[in-house]
Amino acid sequence: MTIDYDEYIKKFDSRVAKYIPPKNEWTPADYAVYGPKDLFRVPLKESKELQFNAIKYQFKRHFEQNKMYHGFCKDKKVTPDDIKKYDDLEKIPLIPNEFYKDYPTGRDFALWLANIFTGAIPSIKISQKEPNYDDVINAFNAAGLAVAYSSGTSGRHTFIPRDMRTFHISEYAIAKAAISMAYPIWDYDMHGYLLMPNPFKTNVYAGKVCTIYYDVIKHVTAAIDKELNTEIIRMSMIDGSGLKAKIIKSTLSRMNKKITDNIIKWLERNDKEKNKIVFAGAPSLLYNVTNKLKEDGQTFDFADRGAILTGGGWKVYEDRRLPVAEFRKEMEEILGIKPEYCLDAYGMVEGNAWMVQCQEGHYLHIPLCYYYPLVLDKEFKPVGYNQPGRFAFIDGSSYSYPAFIISGDQVRMLEHCPVCDRPGPVLEPEVTRASGKEMRGCAEEVRRMVSTDIGT
Repeated sequence: MTIDYDEYIKKFDSRVAKYIPPKNEWTPADYAVYGPKDLFRVPLKESKELQFNAIKYQFKRHFEQNKMYHGFCKDKKVTPDDIKKYDDLEKIPLIPNEFYKDYPTGRDFALWLANIFTGAIPSIKISQKEPNYDDVINAFNAAGLAVAYSSGTSGRHTFIPRDMRTFHISEYAIAKAAISMAYPIWDYDMHGYLLMPNPFKTNVYAGKVCTIYYDVIKHVTAAIDKELNTEIIRMSMIDGSGLKAKIIKSTLSRMNKKITDNIIKWLERNDKEKNKIVFAGAPSLLYNVTNKLKEDGQTFDFADRGAILTGGGWKVYEDRRLPVAEFRKEMEEILGIKPEYCLDAYGMVEGNAWMVQCQEGHYLHIPLCYYYPLVLDKEFKPVGYNQPGRFAFIDGSSYSYPAFIISGDQVRMLEHCPVCDRPGPVLEPEVTRASGKEMRGCAEEVRRMVSTDIGT
């Protein structure tokens, strides 16, 4: 029997109670994130009201408590007094995502992180005389923060300093968005495979934000169960030819076959035990698995007890981007997982929102109650619906840094989903990088980590 949705969410919230602040401490931002039972089914008028209140609240905080952003807004001649009505949200100054890649090294990196942080920074103790990026990140995190990073193909990281309140919002949002769209298949007793680095052994955002996965799924296995630092990630993303790069890439390359073999053994065990399963993470790892299963003539039937939530990019080889529809077809043919339970999520390290595909048509739905999406032309001016352009957003959930970002992604936004009845705008399923922008995303990091070789 299908569980009632209210009971479904109540069960979820009981599992993740530690991520939710006491209600008497909620601000407009918390009401926008934690209040709705379903982030994608809030009536449009209500969601815009929640969104406006959350964004106005956070814009005022960042303007008053973030020296860097205050100066940026002054240059743009915009203050919180200018945000009086909903349409005024487009006046809020947006930060190009390249800003979070432009930082110094050593102790100056620590000062850079402190300067982009909103509010009072805790006491940071860095013992190393010439600290590297990991030394600085670990010092900040030891002081109670959650600094995490992502990378592009250049190996240049994107660093974002979150306090724990903001990081818990990011974790809660990804889990709630996923199980809302996956209703009713999610179950606490499912066996989960995380197609990402172990969140307890890395500061890579793609892994770290999945800590909550261990609270909402009873049995979790991580594909990459080793410590990963900024140097390993950087070396895996660039075409380094030095001895150190070759050693790192050789080590990471050996993980590929092991990961594939481990996942197949995991599938065999869960098939035998008739367990419900869920995969979450980089699609390329699962694509490697199904390719091996096809070679061996092996299939599974998880039709009524399997789900997949992918995220982070669809490049499966250096020269091939896999269409999401083709991926769903492959997963159904080899694993038996139904297309309606094979969903993709779109998010990024600079924000706390997760756009997840609906089961009905696989359009990416936007959590409008706290997240204001924009599509920009080449002059960075908003364009209308159905027009391609650069994706930008104003995220009303971030306490620790101004999450008002121009991304490097190319999208097309529709006023409403052509297939399902959820209110609000959606993105078309295929999100690509804008012209001239490097390939980026958590799935691309994982793909490169496990697919590189040292050459000849």
